[in-house]
Amino acid sequence: MFQQLKNIDNAFNHIRSFSFLLIIGCVVLCCYTVYKSYQVVQATQAKVYILANGKAIEAFSSERKDNIPVEARDHVRMFHYYFFTLHPDDKVIQSNIKNALYLADATAQTQYDNLRENSYYANIISGNVSQEIQIDSINVDINHYPFYFKCIARQKIIRATSIVTRSLITEGFLRNVLRSDNNPHGFLIEKWNTLENRDIKSENR
Repeated sequence: MFQQLKNIDNAFNHIRSFSFLLIIGCVVLCCYTVYKSYQVVQATQAKVYILANGKAIEAFSSERKDNIPVEARDHVRMFHYYFFTLHPDDKVIQSNIKNALYLADATAQTQYDNLRENSYYANIISGNVSQEIQIDSINVDINHYPFYFKCIARQKIIRATSIVTRSLITEGFLRNVLRSDNNPHGFLIEKWNTLENRDIKSENR
């Protein structure tokens, strides 16, 4: 009689231990499934497809901090492109300068006002002069905020009889602002300063 009770008690202990192990295994499996499902959802949400020229291109989203150097350099590049790309057309000049001033603070406005007061833009229109810029390098220090940058570029001033190439070096700081249609990178150039702007080559046409 006592042996049967002991056997029943042992069997009950085995069943209880097995049940505990089964429950723990089910909980671990459920947690793992939920975790992997979350990873899959996150990876799926990070993918977008862009339709370009009739072809679907896969793209991946990323955090802003991962793209700061690229976006900062492009912001500086676009500002200099708009500010220094000029043609003998008042509407083109005004459009480019307007786009540039959205990307910088009052220091850019001050430089524009000084050039305008010195009849720089009027001389471009009256002399049928075109001005282009080629960016050689843009260095951005993202280890300190606001981010310091230095832009090294070359200006090409095309006149009716000559082409003048000038060396252009500028510096400034980048501050974070809200993104907008006029400022897609969400940076604002501050304390913009021209370090060098001198002729390095002149050739006749």
